[in-house]
Amino acid sequence: MFLMIFGAVCIVIVLVLLSLVLFEPSLPYDVTAPPMPLDSEGFLCLMGALADADVQRHNTIEVLSGGPAFYEAELAAIRNAQQSVHVEAFLFQPGAITDQFIHALAERARAGVHVRVVLDAIGCFQTPRAYLHELEAAGGKMFWYEPIRWRTLKRINNRTHRELIIVDGQIGFIGGAGISPHWLGGVKGEVPWHDMMCRVRGPLVGGLQTTFAENWLQSSGQILTGPDTFPQCCQSGTDADQKPQPGNVHGIIIDSTPTAAGATRARVIFQVLLASAKQSIHINSPYFLPDRSARRQLIEAVRRGVKVQVLAPGEANNHHLTRCTSRRLYGELLQEGVEIYEYQPGMIHKKAMIVDGVWTVVGSTNFDTRSFMLNDEVNLAAIDRELAGRLIQDFESEKAQSQRITYEEWRNRPLKEKVLSLVGMIVQRQE
Repeated sequence: MFLMIFGAVCIVIVLVLLSLVLFEPSLPYDVTAPPMPLDSEGFLCLMGALADADVQRHNTIEVLSGGPAFYEAELAAIRNAQQSVHVEAFLFQPGAITDQFIHALAERARAGVHVRVVLDAIGCFQTPRAYLHELEAAGGKMFWYEPIRWRTLKRINNRTHRELIIVDGQIGFIGGAGISPHWLGGVKGEVPWHDMMCRVRGPLVGGLQTTFAENWLQSSGQILTGPDTFPQCCQSGTDADQKPQPGNVHGIIIDSTPTAAGATRARVIFQVLLASAKQSIHINSPYFLPDRSARRQLIEAVRRGVKVQVLAPGEANNHHLTRCTSRRLYGELLQEGVEIYEYQPGMIHKKAMIVDGVWTVVGSTNFDTRSFMLNDEVNLAAIDRELAGRLIQDFESEKAQSQRITYEEWRNRPLKEKVLSLVGMIVQRQE
């Protein structure tokens, strides 16, 4: 009898924990817009304070659109590395392009460059360790992030979704693209995923390096302190002062890791920017599942005269259930005047938000609960009209290849999609 009661209690506890994983509501994120212009020094300082990040000035940020462009730039930087190469990826999948990365990393490791790689154990579930033998045999180091072990089961839902490459502590790449055939057409010749990465030079790279170092510690147990990792900290004051600053972009790196209660710095920054918009909001997201607070903020923005446009994948979405669940949320947004477009040529995996043509946020965060509450993510938030203008130009080009969704069309979506969207509600936090 005792064993039966004990077993029943254990089952109830497991069911309660499972329900919390699936249905725990997100935080309300109630915010009042700061009483200062978005392009002011005060607003920039506030963003840094909210993200617990130092404001870094005089950077250059180059937008690299499309797999051929950003893979070529990343490989070139790796092949020219002299001190260190750090790679963190959620997706690192076998294929011809990934082979090139492994060869380049192995060659640099043989040349004495410190090569360190962190791969998410779930995202790279189909990537066998043997696939990285050349890299490790050459002296490169690779660790899985949160591998499936008994001691990590309580954290199995926390993944690193970060996509980062940092070379010599001087050049960084940030965005949403992993290293996989998806971005070049896959192994079956499908349409390549449309995406972008940003190449960063300047003091912001130090923030990217810090983000990598956090998950390197969690994966390997090693704290990175050497000059190959933080070269800017190893210069004398005179040398550092005399070094020319590379550009005019000011910004912050948002190292976003969920707290025990599910709050993240990225979610705070997104919410404040949405609340502060006066003219326009452009959102690219492959998985657009805004929670109640974000939907409210988008609707309030429209009501105060802000033009809000969202660009998401069409039928080519690689997660059909996620698309159905996402479309379930369109109704109230469309009724209130939010413009929603679905990209038609293929899967669009791009993640970006531009506010008032001034602020830009790029990185690994999807506009969904998993990114905002469960994953380790990284974003770059920058104040620069030229960068924002470039991304708005790209947005308009993508919009021209998209279908605008109307409220009537949304109401008449197929019954099968409506049923699937109800199923998706159950696992919406996990999508």
